[in-house]
Amino acid sequence: MDEQYLLEIKNVSKEFFGNRVLKDVNLAVAPGKIHSLVGENGAGKSTLMNILFGMPVIHNTGGFSGEIWFDGKKVDIRSPEDAMNLGIGMVHQEFMLIPGFTITENIKLNREQTKHNLVSRVFGAKMKSLDFKLMRADARAALDVLGLTIDEMLPVAGLPVGYMQLIEIAREIDKRNVRLLVFDEPTAVLTEVEAQTLINAMRMLAEKGVSILFITHRLEEVLEVSEEITVLRDGEVVASLRAADATVERLAELMVGRKVEKVSLGRETQGITGSGRQVILELENLHVRMPGETVRGISMEVYKGEILGIGGLAGQGKLGIANGIMGLYPAEGRVVKEGKVVQMNNPASALANGLGFLSEDRRGVGLLLDQSIEFNIAITAVHCQDKFVKALCGVKLIDTKAITEHARRMIREVDIRCTGPQQLVRRLSGGNQQKVCIARALTLEPDVLFVSEPTRGIDVGAKRIVLELLVRLNRELGMTIVVTSSELAELRAICDRIAIVYRGRLEGILSPDASDREFGLMMTGEKPGRREVS
Repeated sequence: MDEQYLLEIKNVSKEFFGNRVLKDVNLAVAPGKIHSLVGENGAGKSTLMNILFGMPVIHNTGGFSGEIWFDGKKVDIRSPEDAMNLGIGMVHQEFMLIPGFTITENIKLNREQTKHNLVSRVFGAKMKSLDFKLMRADARAALDVLGLTIDEMLPVAGLPVGYMQLIEIAREIDKRNVRLLVFDEPTAVLTEVEAQTLINAMRMLAEKGVSILFITHRLEEVLEVSEEITVLRDGEVVASLRAADATVERLAELMVGRKVEKVSLGRETQGITGSGRQVILELENLHVRMPGETVRGISMEVYKGEILGIGGLAGQGKLGIANGIMGLYPAEGRVVKEGKVVQMNNPASALANGLGFLSEDRRGVGLLLDQSIEFNIAITAVHCQDKFVKALCGVKLIDTKAITEHARRMIREVDIRCTGPQQLVRRLSGGNQQKVCIARALTLEPDVLFVSEPTRGIDVGAKRIVLELLVRLNRELGMTIVVTSSELAELRAICDRIAIVYRGRLEGILSPDASDREFGLMMTGEKPGRREVS
């Protein structure tokens, strides 16, 4: 073991049922340094981190070959407890929070602080009470590092996914013995502002001597914060280089094995030239009580056949609009679809009126991860529209053959990369999981499709494919699409108009060609002459 490294992974290989997903991987992280690991979905990044953290999925499938050295010693990490005892902390892609617990309880889980009470003084330490004053203080300090001002005693259930990710990170920051922190796609569900806050916190932790292994699809962040970068492709290390010697284009090319163009879907090249100004959806004084994304009286019109973007900073209410219209959070106001009132707080009414929705929480809300692709594609249509249902002697039965045939057609049309309709959705990459969500929405044949954070957590190549798919649905099927995104560049690439939300209210609607200054001022509540695009 080289003394200049805290962690060294040597010649690590891993197979799942004969499929070799890691091939002699080598990686080394120095003390107090930020080392980035990048690669497309399916490149093997998460598998490598599961090995490092001793996750059961590794040892229940035959283990791995190779060696892990930590702090100068060869180690055998058989469980997450072993990893944590060594001083390794990890923020996983899938949230490890308990929804019914408060933020403080989640941050301090298994590290609770206690105090004596009358009973414990008689019967012993096992009867001690939780010291919520100390626990709250610790939780508050960890949240403050991340700039999260939310009340630490709120329950986790119902919080936006961006807040849940930051709470996961706060839990790791609170640990006292952490020497290496592994961040597996920590900014995938964060806005640009939240991500920058996290990057600043990472720098602060590195200055205190904590090593960081940073996995992300946002290559600009990699170049901004890293010192060393390792690139994985198809389970192999294809490059190890200093951040100072890399560019976004070079990293993208190394990741996918081909030259990758930046996302640029010019409206003039995609045929998005206008909508005829026929109103398809009207929002009147919409209020939505979504934790962290409250909407406070928004009124606007959506034109038939357009792609309307909804942007804004984190926590300003942009995510609440679609969630409220679709009945997922308590809402008030009036929503009218082509002259017909959509009943509030009733998802069935929204679906019946031709509204479809792709949630920003793809894995938590949008998909049944342990069900098949065909089941995920068909389930909503079966329950809400009686599609794929046949009657036999007066009894309704699910037509499994029709479901499979439809799933095969959607797999071809949406280009879902999979082994077949029966493959579990959990086994798909993030980009292909998003395509399953789109296929399910298309199965409902909506007139208006709400899409929240469509490229969140997917790699650079898949981002372009998903955006191109949305544009194709709009252009070829005439579908009206409302896209909510934290990625302003993506909204400007595909949208006809972009509505900016600030403090729960509509600050204004801009053309995608408006200046960066206009967007910046409007997103921070400084109206630049309040320009409306009609």
